[in-house]
Amino acid sequence: MINSSSSKQVGQDQPATSEPKSQRTKIKMVKSEDSDKRMLNKKLKDVEISIPIVYGNVSFWLGKKASEYQSHKWTVYVRGATNEDIGVVIKRAVFQLHSSFKNPTRVVESPPFELSEAGWGEFEIAITLYFHSDLCDKPLTLYHHLKLYPEDESGPMSSKKPVVVECFDEIAFPEPSEGFLVRVQNHPAVNVPRLHTGFTLPPPVPFEDANRKKRGDTKDHPLSQWFMNFSEADELLQLAAARQQVQAHLAKLRRQISMIDGQHQQLKTISDS
Repeated sequence: MINSSSSKQVGQDQPATSEPKSQRTKIKMVKSEDSDKRMLNKKLKDVEISIPIVYGNVSFWLGKKASEYQSHKWTVYVRGATNEDIGVVIKRAVFQLHSSFKNPTRVVESPPFELSEAGWGEFEIAITLYFHSDLCDKPLTLYHHLKLYPEDESGPMSSKKPVVVECFDEIAFPEPSEGFLVRVQNHPAVNVPRLHTGFTLPPPVPFEDANRKKRGDTKDHPLSQWFMNFSEADELLQLAAARQQVQAHLAKLRRQISMIDGQHQQLKTISDS
């Protein structure tokens, strides 16, 4: 469900394995490990977690360096809504470019999930997201129309101010595994709901090494100054404004209908007389 205020739901699954150290302790250890893994694989009923994301592109006109087939440099990406590392959820991203590009299927195995190229034309890019196995084994495909030229095509183009097109969305995962929540319960990229009274999670698993986490964090990204800001408060304000516009339009239509009904009634009275 992709739009500026929609969400997507995805399923999930995770395999479990264990290897005993010796034949004598095999039964006892397998039971213990299997028990722990069954607990971590347990689906949490009536629980839904969401991951706010932003996907889009930033494109720069090359100005005097522009040629017929190389007029713009652009970057297409999927990022956290607040520029946090979303590698904790997304394992890899596949960008499907226009067939005119060399190797049009581009795979990005680690965050930041982005792709930079140069060209002259606009086209639709399919972005397929693959999630970590403890969350979901089904990929999700987003579609983004690469935008190079400003809406006002009659105005002058600037090589300093880029064209930015972004969409905000939330990916919703119903009934996540307990193991996944243990792994991400304190991660800022994941919205974890309040759990049932009396239910507590084990201590969080430490995040991966700081260097990898830093690479996936886009707060210091060179394009971050052009990124748009998205927040639930902004979304609520936009929804409230849209609701007011709809209510005003309905009130106007009711007045018009009332006037038409009155005119019909007058014509009927005249015709009856």
